[in-house]
Order: sequence, then C-alpha cells, then structure tokens
Amino acid sequence: MDGEWVRLGSDGFPRCWWGAGPDPDYMRYHDDEWGRPMGSDHRLFEKLCLEGFQSGLSWLTILRKRENFRAVFAGFDPELVADFTQADVDRLLGDAGIVRHRGKIESTINNARRALDLIEERGTLAAYVWAFEASELHRPPDQTSPIPSTSPASVAMSKDLKKRGWSFVGPT
Repeated sequence: MDGEWVRLGSDGFPRCWWGAGPDPDYMRYHDDEWGRPMGSDHRLFEKLCLEGFQSGLSWLTILRKRENFRAVFAGFDPELVADFTQADVDRLLGDAGIVRHRGKIESTINNARRALDLIEERGTLAAYVWAFEASELHRPPDQTSPIPSTSPASVAMSKDLKKRGWSFVGPT
C-alpha cells in the first residue's frame, strides 16, 4: 500500500486511489467494472457514449445518471439509437435525469450510426475496439508515476474513430 496508486478503502480493501474514497458508486465501479475486459457491443457503445457525456464533468456525475442514460438511450443498442429523430433529441433535452447537452445527445445518435458501419465492416464493435488493445505495448506501470490518461492505443483509436465520423471520442 506504499505506492501512490493504491490505498485502503473505507471498507479495508485495497483500491486505486480514486476508488478508495467513501463513495459507494466509485467503489462499486472500481471493483466490478474498471479495468475488466468487455466484449458486449452494447456495453462498449455505452462506455464510448458515456465517456463523451463525461467530457467537462466528473465520472461520478455520469455514474449516478447511468441508469437514466440507459433508459432513455434504449440500453445503448446502436440499432435503436441510430433511428432516433429530432423529436428524440428534443425529448432528451428535457430529461433532467441525464446530461442535457445538445451536442453530446446528437453525437450519441451519430455515433450509433457510425457504430453500425463498424459492425458491418468488422462483425462486431468489440472486434474493432480490441484490435487496438492487441496492438498496445504491455509493460508493468511505474507505480510512482501518475496513471496516464491516454495510451498510444487510445490516441490511435480516437483518431481513427474521428476519421470515420465519430464525435466526442477523445483519447482519454
């Protein structure tokens, strides 16, 4: 527990510094989701969209609204979200249970359409995403340095997604 990265949580279990605080939403996210491989296209699409909504906000804000996001964005099923219309955008802008940012809402709909293109090309969104992970150099992190917010793979994937017409998909 001497490293900068790991701290004992309020429940006595070791966690990354950001997941060790008293907030149960962060602890649950850290313990059950963060850093775990994901192969579901819906969950990957959700994660990409929620990361876009998080831009400029805290991840905790997004975690606390995640169930509302799932409900209003059809479980982040790209086929369903791709069919959203201007009426859906207007409906979502009026929903206090999510982040009401027109650009981010419209981006999610656009990205659903782009996700369908990727699924048609690669078979699954997961196949596309994991191709970038496979190219990443894996070496043990320096436990005394801050956790990097980007990686060569995340930069490459963000650049490729933007080239394919995606928006709100930065490398962080």
